[in-house]
Amino acid sequence: MVKIHSERIKSSFEGTIIDIETIGNFCGYNDSRRYKEVIPVIFGFINKDGLNIHCAKNINSIDRLKEKTKQILLELKRPFYAFNSDFECGTLFHHLRKPVIFERELNKERFEGKRHVVQLLKIQNYNDPFNDNGRACMEAWLNGEINKSILHNRSCLLKERDILLKRGFRKPDELRLIK
Repeated sequence: MVKIHSERIKSSFEGTIIDIETIGNFCGYNDSRRYKEVIPVIFGFINKDGLNIHCAKNINSIDRLKEKTKQILLELKRPFYAFNSDFECGTLFHHLRKPVIFERELNKERFEGKRHVVQLLKIQNYNDPFNDNGRACMEAWLNGEINKSILHNRSCLLKERDILLKRGFRKPDELRLIK
């Protein structure tokens, strides 16, 4: 079963911001294989029409979320944005078994922390129960606290929208996609 959260939020930018929440661990590679053990459990996006979050309710729902994500990606308007496009691109590549290209990057440099940017740009927390701590979100999801995990993804999407509107984007770093 996949839980869906939708909100009508007007945003004035072209394309779609995508943010995922995951379980699993990084591998010791310096290419897309770094993300081969990372599994999306939440797929969220925001565009000019609104905010949508799709969350697997448990481990058994991950395959359903995978199929839903493939379908949604075909319908979303480009360009795609992410705060750390290496993460989204690499994780989706290994999970979906196909490349998902992000044309626009929201961090200024690789590994820039979102928490730092949020403070620098004076962006509100949007009721993030984990204050930009993705690992805490992962642990909450694994403990069945999916509503808190959805709230975290919602706040990430709104913060990333504000980052885009306040400071813009850049071209993403090159990520080598290797199976």
